[in-house]
Amino acid sequence: MSVLIPVSELADAVSAGGALHLLDVRWALGGPPGRAEFEAGHVPGAVYVDLDTELSAPAGEGVGRHPLPAPEALQEAARSWGLRSGVPVVVYDGGSGAAARAWWLLRWAGHPDVRLLDGGLPAWRAAGLPLETGRAPAPEPGDVTLGEGRLPTLDADGAARLVAEGGLLLDARAAERYRGEVASVDPKPGHIPGAVSAPYLDNLAADGRFLPPAELAARFTGLGVEPGRPVGVYCGSGVTAASQIVALAVAGHEDVALYPGSWSQWATLPGRPVATGAEAG
Repeated sequence: MSVLIPVSELADAVSAGGALHLLDVRWALGGPPGRAEFEAGHVPGAVYVDLDTELSAPAGEGVGRHPLPAPEALQEAARSWGLRSGVPVVVYDGGSGAAARAWWLLRWAGHPDVRLLDGGLPAWRAAGLPLETGRAPAPEPGDVTLGEGRLPTLDADGAARLVAEGGLLLDARAAERYRGEVASVDPKPGHIPGAVSAPYLDNLAADGRFLPPAELAARFTGLGVEPGRPVGVYCGSGVTAASQIVALAVAGHEDVALYPGSWSQWATLPGRPVATGAEAG
């Protein structure tokens, strides 16, 4: 099954009126929530999903800014979006990478058919396709059944062990955040020792679409991805790291582990070492 869905294919599916769930996951670091943007214009038939309250458990010191939600909470939220068993899901955002969190989380929870709109809402708009406005009516409650653990994850110990045992830990944040050169929303700047800087935005073309598979494969090979080498990804709070996992999947790399706590957890844990500068470690 393809990871991405192009605008043209989604437009045909929406026009045909077939069974399809559309989730709008617009979000920005520091807010405000994306509901106002959703009401100003969204793909017809889409349902707004709040990343902070529906795709995450409550934030807190020692757990990070976007901990994974409990499976029962995620299932309740997904049913409120109208998700039904056997019906495919397409997720999109406005360019923040947040929709990848929904893509990853639903797959982690066992949904078999979730795709990400390549280029997000900007690509839909650029194609001149119609938008709906206003608050969408609440969908009929769905019946989807979700669990947990269908995709690999890391905790802080696991991230440290991955590096120590020769695996590859990719940091999906901007390079200046990795180097510790800018003020952080987290208590300490820097990165996990041994992690490799791999900004997720470098996976995208100028129009916000993912680079072709061959270009992504070449990029990840240059970063140290190779057959048989375990790979993990983290970011600030487990959001844009999911976009990195999308890119890795497009490039043909499966079984990549997400560190959901990411830097927002690591930086609050007593005794965890912090590295700064451009070199891994």
